[in-house]
Amino acid sequence: MIQIPFPPSKAAILLDFDGTLVDIAPTPESVVVPPGLADDLLRLKDMLGGALAIVTGRPIAQIDHFLPGIPHAVAGEHGVAVRTSPEKDITHPTLPSVPADWLQKAEDIVSLHPGASVERKKAGMVLHYRQAPEAETAFRALTEQWSPEAGGFRLQDAHMAIELRPLGVDKGGAVRELMSENPFRGRLPLFVGDDVTDMDGVRAARQMGGAGWLIPDDFPDAVTFRRWLHDLSEGHGWGA
Repeated sequence: MIQIPFPPSKAAILLDFDGTLVDIAPTPESVVVPPGLADDLLRLKDMLGGALAIVTGRPIAQIDHFLPGIPHAVAGEHGVAVRTSPEKDITHPTLPSVPADWLQKAEDIVSLHPGASVERKKAGMVLHYRQAPEAETAFRALTEQWSPEAGGFRLQDAHMAIELRPLGVDKGGAVRELMSENPFRGRLPLFVGDDVTDMDGVRAARQMGGAGWLIPDDFPDAVTFRRWLHDLSEGHGWGA
């Protein structure tokens, strides 16, 4: 199992949510927070002097719903909104809006493919086809008609989904923003995710002298990762 070569006093832990802390579910709202996870995260937050954050594609409010009162720091929508503490939010300049006709055409596809869905975000959207794999072809044909970069967006594949998000916003930038603020400043980031959208966070953590790991490359699955996280919260696996 992975060992961390420095003590908790030098570390900051930044974690993806879906597929990392919780198992992937059929729909975003149907995820289940495993028993004991909240206690593990609270122990880690104490051990780290508060330097525990969630870095997710979800809006911050959804993390507060699933993990109420646990992480003070959350980067939502890949860094569109970043809360570094209960008292401080980092807001970005005005971000582009998704064209109304893109949204409507995506909703038209959903109406023809029960189980598919459009997840609207503050600056972007996600086209989900996990429960309707046949909708992928229609979604991809639709996105090929768009010119996302001209509108200030980029397209990104995710788990059985296609995400439209603002250019220049990614989890690497979110990690850097969090690490520039207390209680993260001066610590070494440890970032863990599970998806291609997490690779920016992995790279940023490594470039800052910390570590970045990916499920299933470094941990076989989320269950194994959570077991490792539990051991960390019990004081095992840390260096001097």
